Amino acid sequence: MNRKGPTAHKHRILLSVIMIMISAAAVHSFSNGILKSRIHGRRSVRWIQSYSSTSADDVVVKSDASTCTTTGGGGDTVHKTVSDKEYKLDDIVNLCKRKGFVFQSSEIYSPMAGFYDYGPMGVELKANIKKLWWRDMVQRREDIVGLDSSIIASPAIWQASGHVAGFSDPMVDCKKTRLRFRADQVFWGRLVREADDEVVCYVSVMESDTMLEEATKSAVKKAKSLDKKGPFRVIQLKDLTEAASEEYHLIPSPASGEPGDLTPPRDFNLMFQTSVGAVAGDSSVAYLRPETAQGIFTNFMNVQRTARMKIPFGIAQIGKAFRNEITPRNYIFRSREFEQMEIEYFISPDDDEWPKRLEEWIDRSWSWLVSIGLREDYMFKSVHGQGKLAHYARACTDITFKFPFGTQELMGIAARGNYDLTQHGNASGKAMEYFDAATSIKYVPHVIEPSIGVDRLFLALLTSAYREEEVDGEKRTVLGFHPSIAPIKAAVFPLVNNKAELSELAKQLFRSLQMRFMVEFDTSGAIGRRYRRADESGIPFCITVDFDSLTDDSVTVRERDSMVQTRMKIIDVLPYLSKQIDGF
Repeated sequence: MNRKGPTAHKHRILLSVIMIMISAAAVHSFSNGILKSRIHGRRSVRWIQSYSSTSADDVVVKSDASTCTTTGGGGDTVHKTVSDKEYKLDDIVNLCKRKGFVFQSSEIYSPMAGFYDYGPMGVELKANIKKLWWRDMVQRREDIVGLDSSIIASPAIWQASGHVAGFSDPMVDCKKTRLRFRADQVFWGRLVREADDEVVCYVSVMESDTMLEEATKSAVKKAKSLDKKGPFRVIQLKDLTEAASEEYHLIPSPASGEPGDLTPPRDFNLMFQTSVGAVAGDSSVAYLRPETAQGIFTNFMNVQRTARMKIPFGIAQIGKAFRNEITPRNYIFRSREFEQMEIEYFISPDDDEWPKRLEEWIDRSWSWLVSIGLREDYMFKSVHGQGKLAHYARACTDITFKFPFGTQELMGIAARGNYDLTQHGNASGKAMEYFDAATSIKYVPHVIEPSIGVDRLFLALLTSAYREEEVDGEKRTVLGFHPSIAPIKAAVFPLVNNKAELSELAKQLFRSLQMRFMVEFDTSGAIGRRYRRADESGIPFCITVDFDSLTDDSVTVRERDSMVQTRMKIIDVLPYLSKQIDGF
């Protein structure tokens, strides 16, 4: 139903002005309220110059470590207690299924492990991750350009890179249960009596942050059953690849608990093999790419010449990769189909160049992860020792993250040397050399590689954002996403759904905001219930159109984390959201 009369005309003019502002906001100066960041060592201080149509006295927030009292412009006081419990992976998995972030692939049949489908909320979150990474790593830099290489390429690429011969994991089987494990994820140790160095028993556990505790508990239980008394030495855990052949039959399987049930480790190639063409045979064998990097290396000369890039410069790529993991586990953390965001940053071969560039990319990667909402207290750095480096690497640092199942690698920043370009140059007969006009010298560039999995970052963001609170005695589940990364930026609510004028004004505002942001329109249930649904989906702002909106052209904007409600003019909503989400 259309509104009649001068009030309707006024609202149509008002919404038209908002539509015009959408275009104007896109070219607004970054200097006005831009997102700023200061990095102090490993501590990040971030702020946004926020917009408000009310005075400072209208909104007051007081908080300590676990509780906060919030007073909104309306004067109502809300008491909030944040739970300090350690959340389990199941909490996040259940939320993802319930809210449409992630589904098990082929769920209506017998699903295969290691494959997942991303639902309506999940595709938006993934899109935002990739958009912000591309914006900050490519769009806003002059020394990095993009590439999108094919998933299936000549098998000669994988021969030259060493993937066909060496891209494998050590695998073991439990003969009794027929379960399969990566040998380097099964850890074993001896329980040794301190008095006489007697080896009382052997134990094995799967890799985790608590594996020493689990191994000790299991060993003590076994010692008790054997009537062996301590004290015992601290168990030294090693993975199965470090076990001596004469001890192997003494190590119990983590599945059956019985010694001798594990097969000896053997190599298992992780590449998915397929056939290209109408006739299958040795000549038609191809592979789904196990990483995106090789497509960048083989296109190095094409990109450098056409984009007229000078060293140092980088080539960035976002794309799918596939690995036939022996034991996909921990939800989307280790899957068989995944997405990578990688940069190959080409530098001169000078010995003093790569350490400096490596450190720059470690710092840059760390600060970017914090800026999009990762909890910095969950982040750590792990430097690879010489014995853990890939054969071609000069150095590598992982940024690790505390997931619900333990601290694991999130991102790797490696100095890869010139191995890849040299290998492809030798195998193809095409020189992969850069001519430095300043020195008149040709050389094969070295590479710094920052690489991160989109799916792992997706899970890390969920882990950082997920929390449970008690608000005035009621439970509130919140995904506290940074506004820039949130799947849905705002939700628009008419206060009631049975008043046509109210619904129409709310719908007009919703459609206007749709031109700039992903927004949601919700009319089902009481306002409090709609707030809770939005909180659980990670929506940072809820906008309520009420009866006063029809006369004062204002709406109530409620911020998710503080729950502060601010009254502002409809015409001010877009600039407010723009500053909070985009920083300008």
